[in-house]
Amino acid sequence: MEKSFTLIHTIATAGAFSAISFWYGFMFGRESARKELGELIKDLRCGNSDSAASSSSPPPS
Repeated sequence: MEKSFTLIHTIATAGAFSAISFWYGFMFGRESARKELGELIKDLRCGNSDSAASSSSPPPS
């Protein structure tokens, strides 16, 4: 009996790979955003306006 991938197997494998890739990408992006926002919140709480000003737009003159 010859073992070969059918169209259904191929689609299922590609779908599983896509789902896993999406999940890891989503979690990585979420963790990056959490760290970035955590640093921004920490800077704002400490009153460090240098870091906050660099990440936001400059005040109008």
